[in-house]
Amino acid sequence: MADTILVVVEQREGKLNRVSWETLTGAQALSAETGWVLEAAVVGSGVGEVASEIAGKKVAKVFDIESPKLEAYTPDGYVAALKGFIEHQQPKLVLMPHTYQVRDFAPKLATAFGRVLISDAIGYKYEGGKPLFTRQMFQGKFAADVSFTGDAPYFATFQSGAYRGDKVEEGGSPAPVETVNVVIADGVIRNKPEAPFKEAKQAVDLTQAEIIVSVGRGIKEQKNIELAQQLATALGGEIAASRPICDSGWLPMDRQVGSSGQTVAPKLYLALGISGAIQHVVGIKGARSIVAINKDSEAPIFEIADIAVVGNLFDIVPPLIEEVKKAKGA
Repeated sequence: MADTILVVVEQREGKLNRVSWETLTGAQALSAETGWVLEAAVVGSGVGEVASEIAGKKVAKVFDIESPKLEAYTPDGYVAALKGFIEHQQPKLVLMPHTYQVRDFAPKLATAFGRVLISDAIGYKYEGGKPLFTRQMFQGKFAADVSFTGDAPYFATFQSGAYRGDKVEEGGSPAPVETVNVVIADGVIRNKPEAPFKEAKQAVDLTQAEIIVSVGRGIKEQKNIELAQQLATALGGEIAASRPICDSGWLPMDRQVGSSGQTVAPKLYLALGISGAIQHVVGIKGARSIVAINKDSEAPIFEIADIAVVGNLFDIVPPLIEEVKKAKGA
């Protein structure tokens, strides 16, 4: 029996979380290097459309793991369903996106097999016939290559932005989809989930944003954040900030980007008055394009920026907003 990589994708209310595409991209690369067969699984109730969506990509097979008790997410339900499935399929490696939901159930799943979970990996290496997963340490100052000991199955998660979801390979023809109906005994699920929790109206998952306008100390005063908000609105994006801005209470903590905030991978990241400390940089490395505006020509942010604009953001941003509005009106 060939060694297998199983990617457990994440769906929310019947829609695929885009970070799942990123994990699938990484898994395709690992499959190509190792020769291991790549399969995918989606867990839920009535999620056949999500399974079919995955089947259009370059995978050998997709499993639709179904149960009425999986309609609402619970860690007990997901672990019960996946444990039996993994015991039957015996994949060598189980890969998942490092989302809030996966963080909730994946440690329990790995523990159910007496295994550890290598979480929040930013990449992998394949050496000596086994994969090593790279994890950042000490707020991104160091990186460690971590290997598994013992027998399979192995469990790992990829950090948001570790791979580009738009680089996922299409399949030549749709992969077969197998529906797996699982039976979850009464009493296994110990909690009754309610509607998805939303902290506040302004709460946002920046990992899903395609355009982000982010501010740093260069914004000077809280009232000036309105300028950045205008630019974000014109672009159809979200506003974010470096840690000092959120620590000062100028923006909510859910808007913080960096090692102690959210790790993001937008198509466009506009950094306004951000110097580029390592703690912030590790949170934006997955961005497709980074545009930085800073009056300090030696700012570290320029080392990773695709477009570097040296100048006063208060002189540059207002006409930029007007040009964006003109372009959108054209």
